[in-house]
Amino acid sequence: MPDRQQGTGLTDGPPRWLLITGIAVATAAVAAVLVVAAMHRTPQNQPLAIPAVPAPQAGSPQCQALLAALPARLGDFRRATPAEPVPGATAAWRAGSGGDPVVLRCGLERAADFVVGAPISVVDTVQWFREGEDSGDHTTWFTVDRPVYIALTLPAGSGPTPIQEVSDVIAATIPAVPINPGPPR
Repeated sequence: MPDRQQGTGLTDGPPRWLLITGIAVATAAVAAVLVVAAMHRTPQNQPLAIPAVPAPQAGSPQCQALLAALPARLGDFRRATPAEPVPGATAAWRAGSGGDPVVLRCGLERAADFVVGAPISVVDTVQWFREGEDSGDHTTWFTVDRPVYIALTLPAGSGPTPIQEVSDVIAATIPAVPINPGPPR
């Protein structure tokens, strides 16, 4: 039997104008959902405010070499543009889903809690001291075997990749020195 009956205008499907209208409505709905989702997403290009902390050695050659060698990505985190005023010798990365950033600071004073006998962790040849208690939303780690102190603040759930990749860059740019848990330098 033919799809169209001769002379009656009958077909086996809906009218063409109805199909075109349905496709147009569906396309408009998808576009509206994408616009709303884009408006509620944390903008990656928005400058990130990084609080200043005392960093007496931020201008050191070691910090400058480290900053120049830092990657654009640390695992799922992408390098963020800092908001003015930018504290000396700092860098930050954000996850695409928003949330707290990974923040690196170089040239800081020694962590007050770092004393003889304090536990340290070794990540890819770099020795780290975890400052204070885990706050639940982030942890801060200090290098203790380099001529300048470097702090890396990691948000909860960031995984090991950021500290591993930063450790690789530190090991490649700043030579190790003996640990000195004595008075601040």
